[in-house]
Amino acid sequence: MSDIARDARGNESAQPRGALTVRTIAMPADTNANGDIFGGWVMAHMDQAGGIAGVERAQGRVVTVKVDAMTFIQAMRVGDVLEVYTEVESVGRTSMKIHIEAWAQRFQTHDRDKVTDATFTFVHVGDDGRPQPIPRD
Repeated sequence: MSDIARDARGNESAQPRGALTVRTIAMPADTNANGDIFGGWVMAHMDQAGGIAGVERAQGRVVTVKVDAMTFIQAMRVGDVLEVYTEVESVGRTSMKIHIEAWAQRFQTHDRDKVTDATFTFVHVGDDGRPQPIPRD
């Protein structure tokens, strides 16, 4: 079993950026008509991971308000394990940008390929749904 990680250019020294936040397996129900995993399925798990990282940083509820420059690099297939990594890039008064990468641990070979990345913006909100200041570290 190999444990090679590659980026879109096939660079074997590439490593995921950030902390592993979500990990799940792609199943047949998650495929489009071509047999590839839906991009929306990947994006939903990226949003979930970003929300987890945002809640940890804000120490409270966050909502997604923007997705910047999402790039789909490679397809995922049934049996691949989706690994989503997050890193808080910047924190403002009520919002934060979180860089999110999705990697596929390939079925059988266990090679890892970067499949997409993006920057999501989250806003810290109170129980009333209004923006709240993010605590400083």
